[in-house]
Amino acid sequence: MTLIHDCSVESELLAGMRLARRAIGSGELVVIPTDTVYGVAADAFSAAAVQRLLDAKGRERTSPPPVLVPGIPTLDALAADVPDAVRTLVAEFWPGGLTVILRAQPSLHWDLGETRGTVALRMPDHRIALELLSETGPLAVSSANLSGMPSATTAGEAADMLGDRVSVYLDGGAAGTGYEAIGERPGDTSSTIVDATGVGADGAGVLRIVRAGVISRERIAAVVGEEALAPEGEPTPAASGDASAADEAPVAGEADATTAGDATDPGDAVDAPDTGDAPEASVDAAAAPTERTDPATS
Repeated sequence: MTLIHDCSVESELLAGMRLARRAIGSGELVVIPTDTVYGVAADAFSAAAVQRLLDAKGRERTSPPPVLVPGIPTLDALAADVPDAVRTLVAEFWPGGLTVILRAQPSLHWDLGETRGTVALRMPDHRIALELLSETGPLAVSSANLSGMPSATTAGEAADMLGDRVSVYLDGGAAGTGYEAIGERPGDTSSTIVDATGVGADGAGVLRIVRAGVISRERIAAVVGEEALAPEGEPTPAASGDASAADEAPVAGEADATTAGDATDPGDAVDAPDTGDAPEASVDAAAAPTERTDPATS
């Protein structure tokens, strides 16, 4: 039996957030709303939790999950080099529907899968997601669906697919409603993924849009210039791996980046936006959350 916490009800929001923090701290999975699609979240620094996330979705380690961050300053903590073009993009589009692939800090003690030393980062534009991130720190988050299935845009859709593989479901209403669905499929509100690993510290090289999403190429070019982007349709060097999954950000060098979901899918250029005070209400004081019977999943 799966419990969904309706975050439009204050008592359920308080209880749900408290339980979500506990679940993340215990290496369990939590489904959260984001501005693009619903995501299934795990502690990014727990290899066992990340593997649990991949297993829940039916994914392999060749499809590592993106990492959601609470604010722009976290970029430098997780990425080894952040080109000026990326700083310009995140200043414009974070929080929001832009994921950037960068070289990961080599000192990080984590195991997201077969990343080839890269990490996909995003700051979501959703109060509940940002509030949780502000307390847990960076989270490994993939779209809340089974591999090969459409991304969930409601908590109920996520629960129908993932069931009791997830400990806590936070229902923040329909996701993706703030964007025009201009992704790679009808109704697609996935984030746009930009691979910046081909840009050197001196700024030489180009950015590659490896998945079209809610931030159009035209908007990106308007910020950094068309000359900063690889030509449309240009093959990505050293292609390998499967990037056709529902919401995995492809690792650097992957050509087939026609992913179907969101890099969950999380401004000002210095701080994360104000997400409100972190709730600390007792779980016992919460209203009873919605009950769902876990459907059979294969």
